[in-house]
Amino acid sequence: MGEECTHNCETCGKECSDRKEKSMIIPANEGSDIKKVVAVISGKGGVGKSIVTSMLAVASQKRGHKTAILDADITGPSIPKSFGIHEKADGDGVNIFPVNTKSGIELMSINLLLPDDTDPVVWRGPVIAGAVKQFWTDVIWNDVDIMFIDCPPGTGDVPLTVFQSIPVDGIIIVTSPQELVSMIVEKAVKMANMMNIPILGVVENMSYYKCPDCGKEHDIFGTSRIGEIAEKYNISETVRLPIDPKISQAVDKGAVEELDGEMLGNILDRIERIEK
Repeated sequence: MGEECTHNCETCGKECSDRKEKSMIIPANEGSDIKKVVAVISGKGGVGKSIVTSMLAVASQKRGHKTAILDADITGPSIPKSFGIHEKADGDGVNIFPVNTKSGIELMSINLLLPDDTDPVVWRGPVIAGAVKQFWTDVIWNDVDIMFIDCPPGTGDVPLTVFQSIPVDGIIIVTSPQELVSMIVEKAVKMANMMNIPILGVVENMSYYKCPDCGKEHDIFGTSRIGEIAEKYNISETVRLPIDPKISQAVDKGAVEELDGEMLGNILDRIERIEK
């Protein structure tokens, strides 16, 4: 693609048009069997996207689906800690084998390959995107019914790589009630529409706090805006997750599998209805 590219392939040369028309989807490892792939994204960081990914996977596994998580958040991986995983991934010199959680969820994260969990990943965008592709092509995923991909926040290199390179069946968007975040989440919604990938649901995390004494709900971070976004973009499935110390405590202890993921049940119902 030349420096003068207008990104309008209809006015460009045949070579560029042909390349545009070719699918950029890459095949999974020949030893893998993956039926459905769902990406979990957010417009910005700090909204609890990885917690939502973990809870969805836990609920899916409890429903009897063989579940996996591909942690594409290379520079900020938190999935292994949520599940209390400290062991390292193994391989045979050609393929990499995912690590299994206590309940049998398959995980692959950069932290499973680093000598120490706190070692930073100081890589540029193309190298990070290449690592995500390798998690798809070099890892043997065993008879997976539903794979969740935990994407880094924003609409940059890695989410774009995931959407273009992996056959994603749908997207879950995670947000929080602040007006600023709600504005940013619309960018994620529009990116999904640009990539022609269906939005399966929106999760508003930290939506409210329920007083344990009186039972009244308090909007700590402002009035919920999830309904406005869902109506504007015709998204049928929404969930409001409360501020609950039990959730953060479970994640900190590496005991996310002890949580009741059915709080996200209607979104999981939607994932189950995906037709291949």
